[in-house]
Amino acid sequence: MMLEGNYGARQVLSRRCAWDRVRRMKALIQRVTRGVVRVEEREAGVVGRGFVVLLGVRNGDGDADALYLAEKTAGLRVFPDEQDRMNRSVVDVGGGVLVVSQFTLYADTRKGNRPGFTAAAAPDEAQRLYEVYVGHLRRILGTERVATGVFRASMQVELVNDGPVTIELSTDAKPHPSLRNTSRGNAEMCC
Repeated sequence: MMLEGNYGARQVLSRRCAWDRVRRMKALIQRVTRGVVRVEEREAGVVGRGFVVLLGVRNGDGDADALYLAEKTAGLRVFPDEQDRMNRSVVDVGGGVLVVSQFTLYADTRKGNRPGFTAAAAPDEAQRLYEVYVGHLRRILGTERVATGVFRASMQVELVNDGPVTIELSTDAKPHPSLRNTSRGNAEMCC
């Protein structure tokens, strides 16, 4: 990433921008043959073939982030086609999605051994955006194909990872208005 100005400012801004990208809303997606989440030893959500999604919301995320990730989740082509190539989405295979809130995806372990979670969104905002994500998935897949855990509850998640296939999606993959293409084909930061 190149910035206009002196070299030292470019390095500082480049590091800051890299950290900001790491902190975007993210979904850790696991392709499964079965997934279940339990709260107080009772099944709260169950899914057969499809995804178990661990969803992390950070400070500064908004509705657009949740909607974008829901669409990317539904469209992610990681199920095999007739040639056994990853070419089908959860929509294509009629699969389900189990969504579990996961603020620990924003653990900061740069200092010491005890993680900090200051990058994670406050619980009320995180729950609101979690519900936006789940609601949009339900509009895409149908209500009966999307199950959830219980927000802010202590949960036990059990799954059979198929493949295994585990993929992280994040909103840092969205085209950002401050990035533009250069004549060399590389992205430059336009700050």
